[in-house]
Amino acid sequence: MYLRQSLDATGEELAVQRQREDCRRIAEARGWEIVQEYVDNSISASDERKRRPAYNRLVEDYEAGHFDAIVCWDLDRLTRQPRQLEDWIDAAEKRGLLLVTANGEADLQTDNGQTFARIKLAVAKGEVKRKSVRQRRANLQRSEMGRPPLGVRLTGYTVKGDIVPAEAEFVRAAFERFAAGDSLRSITAWANEQGVPTRHGRPWNPSSIRTLLTNPRFAGRAVYQGSETGRLGGWEPVVEDDLFAIVQVKLSDPGRKTQHGTDRRHLGSGLYVCGVCGRALVSWTGNRYRCQDGHLTRAMAGIDDYVSKVVRMILARPDLADLVPVPSAADREAGGRVRELRQRIARVAADYDADLIDGHRFKVATERAKDELRAAEAAMQRAANPTASVLLAHDPVAVFDASPLMVRRAIIGALCTVHVHPAPRGRRAFDPDSVQVEPVRGHAAP
Repeated sequence: MYLRQSLDATGEELAVQRQREDCRRIAEARGWEIVQEYVDNSISASDERKRRPAYNRLVEDYEAGHFDAIVCWDLDRLTRQPRQLEDWIDAAEKRGLLLVTANGEADLQTDNGQTFARIKLAVAKGEVKRKSVRQRRANLQRSEMGRPPLGVRLTGYTVKGDIVPAEAEFVRAAFERFAAGDSLRSITAWANEQGVPTRHGRPWNPSSIRTLLTNPRFAGRAVYQGSETGRLGGWEPVVEDDLFAIVQVKLSDPGRKTQHGTDRRHLGSGLYVCGVCGRALVSWTGNRYRCQDGHLTRAMAGIDDYVSKVVRMILARPDLADLVPVPSAADREAGGRVRELRQRIARVAADYDADLIDGHRFKVATERAKDELRAAEAAMQRAANPTASVLLAHDPVAVFDASPLMVRRAIIGALCTVHVHPAPRGRRAFDPDSVQVEPVRGHAAP
Protein backbone atom coordinates (compact mmCIF):
# COMPACT_ATOMS: atom_id res chain seq x y z
CA MET A 1 0.00 0.00 0.00
CA TYR A 2 1.15 3.52 -0.78
CA LEU A 3 -0.61 6.26 1.21
CA ARG A 4 0.01 10.00 0.83
CA GLN A 5 -1.52 13.28 1.96
CA SER A 6 -0.22 16.60 0.55
CA LEU A 7 -0.88 18.75 3.63
CA ASP A 8 -1.66 17.56 7.13
CA ALA A 9 -2.20 20.76 9.12
CA THR A 10 -2.99 18.94 12.38
CA GLY A 11 -0.45 16.11 12.18
CA GLU A 12 -3.13 13.56 13.09
CA GLU A 13 -2.85 11.66 9.77
CA LEU A 14 -6.64 11.44 9.47
CA ALA A 15 -6.59 11.49 5.65
CA VAL A 16 -3.93 8.77 5.61
CA GLN A 17 -6.06 6.69 7.97
CA ARG A 18 -9.07 6.98 5.63
CA GLN A 19 -6.91 5.90 2.69
CA ARG A 20 -5.55 2.98 4.73
CA GLU A 21 -9.03 1.69 5.56
CA ASP A 22 -10.21 1.83 1.93
CA CYS A 23 -7.04 0.23 0.56
CA ARG A 24 -7.14 -2.61 3.09
CA ARG A 25 -10.69 -3.45 2.03
CA ILE A 26 -9.51 -3.66 -1.59
CA ALA A 27 -6.63 -5.99 -0.68
CA GLU A 28 -8.85 -8.21 1.47
CA ALA A 29 -11.49 -8.43 -1.27
CA ARG A 30 -8.82 -9.69 -3.71
CA GLY A 31 -7.22 -12.02 -1.19
CA TRP A 32 -3.90 -10.18 -1.40
CA GLU A 33 -1.28 -10.13 1.34
CA ILE A 34 -0.03 -6.63 2.23
CA VAL A 35 3.74 -7.06 2.56
CA GLN A 36 4.60 -3.41 3.20
CA GLU A 37 2.94 -0.07 3.86
CA TYR A 38 4.57 3.14 2.56
CA VAL A 39 3.37 6.48 3.97
CA ASP A 40 4.31 10.04 2.94
CA ASN A 41 2.26 12.30 5.18
CA SER A 42 2.05 16.04 4.51
CA ILE A 43 4.28 15.77 1.42
CA SER A 44 3.22 17.12 -1.96
CA ALA A 45 3.80 15.16 -5.18
CA SER A 46 3.32 18.22 -7.43
CA ASP A 47 6.93 19.37 -7.18
CA GLU A 48 9.27 16.82 -8.75
CA ARG A 49 12.20 18.29 -6.78
CA LYS A 50 10.57 17.49 -3.44
CA ARG A 51 11.88 14.30 -1.86
CA ARG A 52 9.32 11.66 -0.87
CA PRO A 53 11.18 9.17 1.34
CA ALA A 54 8.48 6.46 1.37
CA TYR A 55 7.91 6.76 -2.39
CA ASN A 56 11.64 6.38 -3.02
CA ARG A 57 11.70 3.22 -0.88
CA LEU A 58 8.65 1.96 -2.77
CA VAL A 59 10.53 2.28 -6.08
CA GLU A 60 13.65 0.61 -4.68
CA ASP A 61 11.69 -2.29 -3.14
CA TYR A 62 9.78 -2.92 -6.36
CA GLU A 63 13.03 -3.04 -8.34
CA ALA A 64 14.32 -5.51 -5.73
CA GLY A 65 11.28 -7.74 -6.35
CA HIS A 66 9.65 -7.37 -2.92
CA PHE A 67 6.10 -7.11 -4.35
CA ASP A 68 4.18 -7.32 -7.63
CA ALA A 69 1.11 -5.14 -6.99
CA ILE A 70 0.42 -1.67 -5.56
CA VAL A 71 -2.79 -0.50 -3.90
CA CYS A 72 -3.34 3.26 -3.46
CA TRP A 73 -6.38 5.44 -2.91
CA ASP A 74 -6.10 7.25 -6.25
CA LEU A 75 -3.54 7.50 -9.02
CA ASP A 76 -2.59 11.07 -8.08
CA ARG A 77 -1.70 9.81 -4.57
CA LEU A 78 1.05 7.72 -6.17
CA THR A 79 2.36 10.38 -8.54
CA ARG A 80 1.58 13.67 -10.27
CA GLN A 81 4.66 13.55 -12.49
CA PRO A 82 4.33 12.25 -16.10
CA ARG A 83 7.92 10.92 -16.02
CA GLN A 84 7.20 8.84 -12.94
CA LEU A 85 3.98 7.51 -14.46
CA GLU A 86 5.91 6.38 -17.56
CA ASP A 87 8.32 4.48 -15.28
CA TRP A 88 5.37 2.59 -13.74
CA ILE A 89 3.94 1.90 -17.22
CA ASP A 90 7.31 0.45 -18.26
CA ALA A 91 7.29 -1.70 -15.10
CA ALA A 92 3.79 -2.96 -15.87
CA GLU A 93 4.72 -3.87 -19.45
CA LYS A 94 8.00 -5.58 -18.59
CA ARG A 95 7.19 -7.25 -15.26
CA GLY A 96 3.40 -7.34 -15.04
CA LEU A 97 2.91 -4.82 -12.24
CA LEU A 98 -0.70 -4.55 -11.03
CA LEU A 99 -1.88 -1.10 -9.89
CA VAL A 100 -5.24 -0.88 -8.14
CA THR A 101 -6.91 2.27 -6.84
CA ALA A 102 -10.00 2.78 -4.68
CA ASN A 103 -11.91 4.09 -7.72
CA GLY A 104 -11.03 1.19 -10.02
CA GLU A 105 -8.12 -0.76 -11.45
CA ALA A 106 -5.60 1.16 -13.56
CA ASP A 107 -4.46 -1.57 -15.95
CA LEU A 108 -1.12 -0.19 -17.09
CA GLN A 109 -0.51 -3.27 -19.25
CA THR A 110 -3.12 -2.23 -21.86
CA ASP A 111 -3.25 0.71 -24.26
CA ASN A 112 -6.63 1.86 -22.90
CA GLY A 113 -5.41 1.65 -19.32
CA GLN A 114 -2.26 3.61 -20.12
CA THR A 115 -4.24 6.26 -22.01
CA PHE A 116 -6.69 6.57 -19.11
CA ALA A 117 -3.81 6.97 -16.60
CA ARG A 118 -2.07 9.61 -18.74
CA ILE A 119 -5.27 11.63 -19.23
CA LYS A 120 -6.15 11.42 -15.55
CA LEU A 121 -2.67 12.57 -14.56
CA ALA A 122 -2.74 15.45 -17.08
CA VAL A 123 -6.11 16.63 -15.74
CA ALA A 124 -4.86 16.44 -12.15
CA LYS A 125 -1.66 18.33 -13.03
CA GLY A 126 -3.67 21.03 -14.83
CA GLU A 127 -5.93 21.43 -11.82
CA VAL A 128 -2.86 21.87 -9.58
CA LYS A 129 -1.64 24.71 -11.80
CA ARG A 130 -5.06 26.36 -11.84
CA LYS A 131 -5.26 26.02 -8.07
CA SER A 132 -1.81 27.61 -7.75
CA VAL A 133 -2.93 30.61 -9.84
CA ARG A 134 -6.07 30.99 -7.70
CA GLN A 135 -4.04 30.78 -4.50
CA ARG A 136 -1.55 33.41 -5.67
CA ARG A 137 -4.36 35.78 -6.57
CA ALA A 138 -6.09 35.14 -3.24
CA ASN A 139 -2.83 35.73 -1.36
CA LEU A 140 -2.30 39.01 -3.22
CA GLN A 141 -5.83 40.10 -2.33
CA ARG A 142 -5.28 39.23 1.35
CA SER A 143 -2.05 41.25 1.32
CA GLU A 144 -3.78 44.25 -0.27
CA MET A 145 -6.50 44.04 2.40
CA GLY A 146 -3.90 43.95 5.19
CA ARG A 147 -4.66 40.40 6.24
CA PRO A 148 -2.00 37.86 7.27
CA PRO A 149 -1.07 35.14 4.74
CA LEU A 150 -2.71 31.75 5.11
CA GLY A 151 -0.67 28.63 5.78
CA VAL A 152 1.85 27.87 8.51
CA ARG A 153 1.40 30.45 11.25
CA LEU A 154 4.12 32.94 12.14
CA THR A 155 5.81 32.58 15.55
CA GLY A 156 4.10 35.03 17.87
CA TYR A 157 0.76 34.96 16.05
CA THR A 158 -2.20 32.67 15.52
CA VAL A 159 -3.18 31.73 11.97
CA LYS A 160 -5.73 34.57 12.07
CA GLY A 161 -3.07 37.10 13.10
CA ASP A 162 -3.87 37.38 16.81
CA ILE A 163 -0.99 37.79 19.26
CA VAL A 164 0.32 34.75 21.16
CA PRO A 165 1.71 36.61 24.23
CA ALA A 166 4.51 34.25 25.31
CA GLU A 167 5.79 33.78 21.75
CA ALA A 168 5.51 37.50 21.00
CA GLU A 169 7.66 38.28 24.04
CA PHE A 170 10.22 35.76 22.79
CA VAL A 171 10.32 37.42 19.34
CA ARG A 172 10.59 40.91 20.85
CA ALA A 173 13.47 39.77 23.09
CA ALA A 174 15.31 38.30 20.08
CA PHE A 175 15.11 41.66 18.27
CA GLU A 176 16.24 43.58 21.36
CA ARG A 177 19.17 41.23 22.04
CA PHE A 178 20.43 41.53 18.47
CA ALA A 179 20.06 45.31 18.45
CA ALA A 180 22.01 45.44 21.72
CA GLY A 181 24.95 43.55 20.20
CA ASP A 182 24.17 39.86 20.74
CA SER A 183 25.13 37.52 17.91
CA LEU A 184 22.99 35.16 15.85
CA ARG A 185 24.74 32.14 17.37
CA SER A 186 24.24 33.38 20.91
CA ILE A 187 20.57 34.17 20.26
CA THR A 188 20.17 30.70 18.73
CA ALA A 189 21.49 29.03 21.90
CA TRP A 190 19.26 31.24 24.05
CA ALA A 191 16.19 30.55 21.86
CA ASN A 192 16.59 26.79 22.17
CA GLU A 193 16.97 27.15 25.95
CA GLN A 194 13.63 29.01 26.05
CA GLY A 195 11.85 25.96 24.65
CA VAL A 196 9.96 27.95 22.00
CA PRO A 197 10.09 25.86 18.78
CA THR A 198 10.25 27.22 15.26
CA ARG A 199 6.98 27.37 13.35
CA HIS A 200 7.90 23.97 11.84
CA GLY A 201 8.52 22.50 15.30
CA ARG A 202 12.29 22.13 14.88
CA PRO A 203 15.14 23.64 16.95
CA TRP A 204 16.42 27.10 16.06
CA ASN A 205 19.63 27.69 14.13
CA PRO A 206 21.39 30.94 13.07
CA SER A 207 19.65 30.84 9.69
CA SER A 208 16.16 30.54 11.18
CA ILE A 209 16.94 33.31 13.70
CA ARG A 210 18.06 35.55 10.84
CA THR A 211 14.86 34.73 8.94
CA LEU A 212 12.85 35.73 12.01
CA LEU A 213 14.74 39.01 12.37
CA THR A 214 14.18 39.96 8.71
CA ASN A 215 10.43 39.25 8.57
CA PRO A 216 8.61 42.60 8.09
CA ARG A 217 5.36 41.12 9.41
CA PHE A 218 6.69 41.45 12.96
CA ALA A 219 6.70 45.23 12.43
CA GLY A 220 3.12 45.14 11.16
CA ARG A 221 4.03 45.44 7.47
CA ALA A 222 2.10 43.61 4.76
CA VAL A 223 4.12 41.11 2.69
CA TYR A 224 3.45 39.37 -0.61
CA GLN A 225 5.76 36.63 -1.95
CA GLY A 226 8.44 37.58 0.55
CA SER A 227 8.54 41.31 -0.25
CA GLU A 228 6.94 44.28 1.45
CA THR A 229 3.98 45.80 -0.37
CA GLY A 230 4.37 49.22 1.21
CA ARG A 231 1.10 48.80 3.12
CA LEU A 232 0.51 48.24 6.80
CA GLY A 233 -1.01 44.94 7.88
CA GLY A 234 -4.19 44.71 9.87
CA TRP A 235 -2.52 43.00 12.82
CA GLU A 236 -0.74 44.24 15.94
CA PRO A 237 3.06 44.61 15.50
CA VAL A 238 5.29 42.63 17.83
CA VAL A 239 8.22 45.06 17.53
CA GLU A 240 8.38 48.82 17.06
CA ASP A 241 9.11 50.09 13.57
CA ASP A 242 12.31 51.81 14.76
CA LEU A 243 13.65 48.61 16.36
CA PHE A 244 12.91 46.58 13.24
CA ALA A 245 14.69 49.15 11.02
CA ILE A 246 17.76 49.19 13.29
CA VAL A 247 18.03 45.40 13.15
CA GLN A 248 17.81 45.43 9.33
CA VAL A 249 20.63 47.98 9.09
CA LYS A 250 22.83 45.87 11.38
CA LEU A 251 22.08 42.67 9.44
CA SER A 252 22.88 44.33 6.11
CA ASP A 253 26.19 45.77 7.35
CA PRO A 254 28.87 44.62 4.82
CA GLY A 255 31.29 44.22 7.74
CA ARG A 256 29.27 41.23 8.97
CA LYS A 257 29.83 39.44 5.66
CA THR A 258 33.59 39.98 5.58
CA GLN A 259 34.12 38.57 9.06
CA HIS A 260 34.22 34.87 9.84
CA GLY A 261 31.03 35.16 11.87
CA THR A 262 30.32 37.80 14.49
CA ASP A 263 30.22 35.59 17.56
CA ARG A 264 33.00 35.75 20.14
CA ARG A 265 33.85 33.31 22.88
CA HIS A 266 35.95 35.65 25.02
CA LEU A 267 35.23 39.03 26.57
CA GLY A 268 38.21 40.93 25.18
CA SER A 269 39.27 39.25 21.91
CA GLY A 270 39.19 41.87 19.18
CA LEU A 271 38.10 44.47 21.79
CA TYR A 272 41.10 45.05 24.07
CA VAL A 273 44.14 46.64 22.44
CA CYS A 274 47.87 46.18 22.92
CA GLY A 275 49.40 48.91 25.11
CA VAL A 276 52.55 48.87 22.96
CA CYS A 277 51.31 49.00 19.35
CA GLY A 278 47.57 49.66 19.71
CA ARG A 279 46.48 46.62 17.68
CA ALA A 280 43.52 44.54 18.83
CA LEU A 281 44.38 41.51 20.93
CA VAL A 282 43.32 38.05 19.78
CA SER A 283 42.50 34.92 21.75
CA TRP A 284 45.33 32.44 22.10
CA THR A 285 45.79 28.91 23.37
CA GLY A 286 45.62 28.33 27.09
CA ASN A 287 42.95 31.01 27.66
CA ARG A 288 45.33 33.86 26.90
CA TYR A 289 45.22 37.12 24.93
CA ARG A 290 48.03 37.78 22.49
CA CYS A 291 49.24 40.82 20.57
CA GLN A 292 49.23 40.13 16.83
CA ASP A 293 52.76 41.62 16.64
CA GLY A 294 53.98 39.51 19.54
CA HIS A 295 54.41 42.29 22.10
CA LEU A 296 52.58 40.38 24.83
CA THR A 297 50.75 37.22 25.79
CA ARG A 298 48.60 37.50 28.93
CA ALA A 299 46.19 35.23 30.84
CA MET A 300 42.56 36.18 30.22
CA ALA A 301 41.04 35.59 33.66
CA GLY A 302 42.74 38.36 35.63
CA ILE A 303 42.30 40.94 32.86
CA ASP A 304 38.62 40.12 32.30
CA ASP A 305 37.84 40.22 36.02
CA TYR A 306 39.56 43.58 36.41
CA VAL A 307 37.91 45.13 33.35
CA SER A 308 34.47 43.90 34.46
CA LYS A 309 35.06 45.34 37.93
CA VAL A 310 35.99 48.76 36.51
CA VAL A 311 33.02 48.73 34.12
CA ARG A 312 30.66 47.94 37.00
CA MET A 313 32.06 50.94 38.87
CA ILE A 314 31.51 53.15 35.82
CA LEU A 315 27.94 51.85 35.47
CA ALA A 316 27.28 52.70 39.11
CA ARG A 317 28.27 56.36 38.67
CA PRO A 318 25.49 58.98 39.03
CA ASP A 319 26.65 60.77 35.84
CA LEU A 320 26.40 57.60 33.72
CA ALA A 321 23.77 59.15 31.43
CA ASP A 322 26.37 61.68 30.31
CA LEU A 323 28.37 58.85 28.76
CA VAL A 324 25.61 58.00 26.28
CA PRO A 325 26.62 59.54 22.91
CA VAL A 326 24.31 62.35 21.80
CA PRO A 327 23.24 61.91 18.13
CA SER A 328 23.02 64.82 15.74
CA ALA A 329 19.70 66.57 15.16
CA ALA A 330 19.43 64.97 11.70
CA ASP A 331 20.03 61.52 13.07
CA ARG A 332 17.46 62.05 15.83
CA GLU A 333 14.85 62.90 13.20
CA ALA A 334 15.63 59.79 11.17
CA GLY A 335 12.88 57.70 12.77
CA GLY A 336 10.17 60.12 11.67
CA ARG A 337 11.75 60.32 8.23
CA VAL A 338 11.64 56.52 7.90
CA ARG A 339 7.93 56.43 8.74
CA GLU A 340 7.23 59.29 6.30
CA LEU A 341 9.02 57.51 3.45
CA ARG A 342 7.19 54.24 4.11
CA GLN A 343 3.90 56.13 3.94
CA ARG A 344 5.02 57.70 0.68
CA ILE A 345 5.77 54.29 -0.83
CA ALA A 346 2.32 53.09 0.25
CA ARG A 347 0.66 56.16 -1.32
CA VAL A 348 2.52 55.62 -4.61
CA ALA A 349 1.32 52.00 -4.66
CA ALA A 350 -2.25 53.11 -3.98
CA ASP A 351 -2.07 55.70 -6.80
CA TYR A 352 -0.83 53.02 -9.19
CA ASP A 353 -3.62 50.63 -8.17
CA ALA A 354 -6.16 53.42 -8.77
CA ASP A 355 -4.68 54.11 -12.27
CA LEU A 356 -3.68 57.63 -11.23
CA ILE A 357 -0.09 57.04 -12.38
CA ASP A 358 1.43 54.74 -15.00
CA GLY A 359 3.96 51.97 -14.49
CA HIS A 360 6.97 54.16 -15.34
CA ARG A 361 6.08 56.82 -12.79
CA PHE A 362 5.33 54.14 -10.20
CA LYS A 363 8.76 52.58 -10.70
CA VAL A 364 10.66 55.89 -10.63
CA ALA A 365 8.82 57.22 -7.56
CA THR A 366 9.17 53.94 -5.67
CA GLU A 367 12.89 53.53 -6.40
CA ARG A 368 13.61 57.14 -5.38
CA ALA A 369 11.71 56.72 -2.12
CA LYS A 370 13.47 53.42 -1.37
CA ASP A 371 16.89 55.05 -1.90
CA GLU A 372 15.96 57.79 0.56
CA LEU A 373 14.58 55.16 2.93
CA ARG A 374 17.89 53.28 3.03
CA ALA A 375 19.73 56.51 3.89
CA ALA A 376 17.20 57.34 6.62
CA GLU A 377 17.50 53.85 8.13
CA ALA A 378 21.29 54.24 8.23
CA ALA A 379 20.86 57.55 10.08
CA MET A 380 18.46 55.84 12.48
CA GLN A 381 21.12 53.26 13.23
CA ARG A 382 23.62 56.00 14.03
CA ALA A 383 21.13 57.69 16.34
CA ALA A 384 20.28 54.48 18.19
CA ASN A 385 22.93 53.53 20.72
CA PRO A 386 22.38 49.76 21.09
CA THR A 387 23.62 49.91 24.68
CA ALA A 388 21.45 52.87 25.71
CA SER A 389 18.77 50.59 27.19
CA VAL A 390 21.44 49.14 29.50
CA LEU A 391 23.14 52.44 30.37
CA LEU A 392 19.81 54.09 31.21
CA ALA A 393 18.37 51.13 33.13
CA HIS A 394 17.31 51.43 36.76
CA ASP A 395 20.17 49.11 37.80
CA PRO A 396 22.79 49.12 34.97
CA VAL A 397 25.20 46.93 36.95
CA ALA A 398 22.62 44.15 37.34
CA VAL A 399 21.64 44.39 33.68
CA PHE A 400 25.33 44.21 32.67
CA ASP A 401 25.93 41.09 34.77
CA ALA A 402 22.79 39.41 33.38
CA SER A 403 23.58 40.26 29.74
CA PRO A 404 25.03 37.71 27.30
CA LEU A 405 28.68 37.94 26.29
CA MET A 406 28.19 39.93 23.09
CA VAL A 407 26.07 42.56 24.85
CA ARG A 408 28.65 42.92 27.64
CA ARG A 409 31.31 43.40 24.96
CA ALA A 410 29.17 46.11 23.33
CA ILE A 411 28.75 47.88 26.68
CA ILE A 412 32.49 47.80 27.36
CA GLY A 413 33.20 49.11 23.86
CA ALA A 414 30.69 51.93 24.33
CA LEU A 415 32.07 52.96 27.72
CA CYS A 416 35.82 52.64 27.45
CA THR A 417 38.98 51.56 25.66
CA VAL A 418 41.05 48.83 27.34
CA HIS A 419 44.85 49.01 26.88
CA VAL A 420 46.69 45.86 27.98
CA HIS A 421 50.42 46.23 28.68
CA PRO A 422 53.07 43.51 29.07
CA ALA A 423 53.11 41.90 32.52
CA PRO A 424 55.82 43.27 34.85
CA ARG A 425 58.87 41.02 35.02
CA GLY A 426 59.15 38.82 38.04
CA ARG A 427 55.48 39.13 39.12
CA ARG A 428 53.18 36.14 38.84
CA ALA A 429 50.13 37.76 40.43
CA PHE A 430 47.91 39.97 38.31
CA ASP A 431 48.99 43.62 38.37
CA PRO A 432 46.07 46.08 37.88
CA ASP A 433 48.55 48.76 36.77
CA SER A 434 49.30 46.67 33.65
CA VAL A 435 45.74 47.24 32.36
CA GLN A 436 44.56 50.75 31.54
CA VAL A 437 40.80 51.25 31.27
CA GLU A 438 40.18 54.61 29.62
CA PRO A 439 36.52 55.72 29.84
CA VAL A 440 35.06 57.76 26.98
CA ARG A 441 34.61 61.55 27.13
CA GLY A 442 37.59 62.07 29.41
CA HIS A 443 36.03 60.62 32.58
CA ALA A 444 38.74 59.39 34.91
CA ALA A 445 38.72 55.73 35.78
CA PRO A 446 37.29 55.06 39.26
